[in-house]
Amino acid sequence: MQYFINAFSVMGKNIMGILDISGYTIILIAEATYYCKNAFGKTREIFKQMYVAGVKSLLVCSLVAVFIGMILTLQAGLELMRFQQQALVGNLVITTMTREMGPLMTGVIIIASVGSAMAAEIGTMTVSEEIDALEMMSISPVKFLVMPRLVALAIMLPISTIYVNALGTVGGAIVAYFQLNVPFDTYYSHVVDSLRFKATYVGLFKAHIFGIVIAGVSCAQGFRATNGALGVGKATRSTVVISFLMILIIGYFVTSVFYGK
Repeated sequence: MQYFINAFSVMGKNIMGILDISGYTIILIAEATYYCKNAFGKTREIFKQMYVAGVKSLLVCSLVAVFIGMILTLQAGLELMRFQQQALVGNLVITTMTREMGPLMTGVIIIASVGSAMAAEIGTMTVSEEIDALEMMSISPVKFLVMPRLVALAIMLPISTIYVNALGTVGGAIVAYFQLNVPFDTYYSHVVDSLRFKATYVGLFKAHIFGIVIAGVSCAQGFRATNGALGVGKATRSTVVISFLMILIIGYFVTSVFYGK
């Protein structure tokens, strides 16, 4: 009996911890959204964060985009070849990239390269009492640190997604030409025919939401960091895990809202 009591006690503590950090993150995002009215006074910091999220992640985004497009084309093309319909592979690649894979893979890249760095940076400031120093000087940490990062990621995720979609299509064209014997003009004619406005804006909307979520989770985990370097490492790890789970869940629900019956 004591075993079950302890098990339920641990389960309850975990649930309360999840609810606590979830509520804290939602409030943090709401407060940062409120401070967006002061975004024009923080343009320098916003552009700096946009540079980190966009330009500094460009190489990784490029490599991932090309190979995602190549993998999608190869796997789908091999199946379509059984029915002599490999020319239609362009339809599948552009639809998959714009609806789901583009924003999802871009979000994963930004989580790993930018979100983790945000959590570590703010976590280090928290454990070294720099956040307390800002509050002592009547400077809002949310306005000073969170709002520029949230705005930057909310803008850069859709832009990076467009870039990833375009490069993924190029990677697919290379595989289609050299391994599936589909001419470039045939491939791109099917891409253009299957490029839908709805799929495009749904994908970009997902990317926009992903950017807000990643920034909010990263900053929340950083603010809640404790116990020195160990706590910063834990906050960074939690940021990656939670952000990844959140974009998967949100991606599903956004798709179900726009495409579900």
